[in-house]
Amino acid sequence: MIKAVILDLDDTLVMTKDVAFEGDNEVLKILGYPPVSRKVHNQHWGKPAEQAVHFWAPGINLDEFRREYYKLIERYVDLKKLDVIPENNLKILDKFIQEDRSMYVLTSRSHNELKHMLEPDHILASRIQAFYYKDNLKFHKPDPRVFQLIESNHGWKPEECVYVGDTVNDALAAKGAGLYFIASLESGLLSKKDFGENTVDIFVNNFSQVLKAVQLLDHGHQKNKHS
Repeated sequence: MIKAVILDLDDTLVMTKDVAFEGDNEVLKILGYPPVSRKVHNQHWGKPAEQAVHFWAPGINLDEFRREYYKLIERYVDLKKLDVIPENNLKILDKFIQEDRSMYVLTSRSHNELKHMLEPDHILASRIQAFYYKDNLKFHKPDPRVFQLIESNHGWKPEECVYVGDTVNDALAAKGAGLYFIASLESGLLSKKDFGENTVDIFVNNFSQVLKAVQLLDHGHQKNKHS
């Protein structure tokens, strides 16, 4: 039985690609840089912004970028433009709780990018058992060892865990660690053909299909099945 459902955050639990494109370009404008194209932004999507910005604006002062970037995150959260989790996704999380599954978030975000979601009154506080992110992990995706801390902290075996993500790095990390992997295609950035052989157990078109996909894994499944 799948006992632990580990969720990627961006473009899995919550769609952030488009708002990130808008926000990143807003920060670049503030700092006097031209906007990055959608194509280039997509090419580096999934990397921490502090890494990707060197491709968008070579020579940029990283301290200045951090200052404006984190200010923008706070403003976008206050405006409810960023990290607004759809009600239907919350219902899926509640159904996992009813099925007695534990839920965790594993993201490449830093604490400063995530801290608003770690507040005790956040809507996820009663649903997510623990958050794992850049600052509290020794290893990072696509390194399979990124899952070691979750397994050791909570006593799970790899075969009792499934990771739900949207990138090839997510798949490589999960399968390399012996976990099941569900690939979400909701963002539209990748298709099934972008993932290598034997890296995905089930594909889903949106988060609402994740519940059924995990149930299929419980009862046996066809490799690369589309939920």
